[in-house]
Amino acid sequence: MQRLLILFIILTYSCSNSSSEKNDKKEIINIMKQQEIAWSKNDLKGFMKGYWKSDSLKFYGQSGITYGWQKTLNNYIKNYPTKAHTGTLTFKVNDITKIENNSYYVMREYHLNREKGNANGVFMIIFKKINDKWKIIADTSC
Repeated sequence: MQRLLILFIILTYSCSNSSSEKNDKKEIINIMKQQEIAWSKNDLKGFMKGYWKSDSLKFYGQSGITYGWQKTLNNYIKNYPTKAHTGTLTFKVNDITKIENNSYYVMREYHLNREKGNANGVFMIIFKKINDKWKIIADTSC
C-alpha cells in the first residue's frame, strides 16, 4: 500500500510539473507573438514590453553588450526609426528549455521582411518570471 501511495505522489508531481511547463511555454510563446505584432507596427515600446524594465537587462549584439531597458529601447529606436526599417517580423522558435524554476532559455530565428531589405538571424533569450510575469532578462542576437 505504501508503494502505491509513493507511486501516486510521484505521478501526480510529474504530471503537474509537466502541465506547469506547458503553461509556462505557452505564456512565453504568447509574449513573443505580441512582440511580433508590436514590431511589425513599428511600436518599439510595445515590443519592449516583453523585456525586464531594469538597468540589469542585458542585450548582446554586434555592437557589444548594452545594459538596461532604456538603453536597449534607445538602440532599437536609433537603428529602426521607421516602418520601412522594422518591416514585418516573424519568429521561428527552435527550442524552449527550462533552466530552473521560473527561468527558460529560448533559441529562435528571426525574419524581417522589409522595404529596406530583408534580414534574418538567430538569437537566444532568457526568460525569467519576475513579479508573476515572464520577462526577457538577457538577449543575444546576431
